Amino acid sequence: MEFSLDNFECVLPVEITIDDDNGRYMVRKSDTSGVFFNSPSELISWIKAHLKEEEFLKPDAFRQMLGKLDEYEQSNQ
Repeated sequence: MEFSLDNFECVLPVEITIDDDNGRYMVRKSDTSGVFFNSPSELISWIKAHLKEEEFLKPDAFRQMLGKLDEYEQSNQ
């Protein structure tokens, strides 16, 4: 599962990857720095704590992503 969200800080989008097949759980921020996680639940918790919908050009896309992440988390419990 991958998400790409345009934000106000930079032309490059914030990219979020949950790749269970390869064990990759990461966020690439608009400044091209990255944050890597050991599990999808750690990634989702970090997103909820550090990213806000006001940062993005399309807040609806951010809310939709959160909804899909919640569905993912509930289906993998």
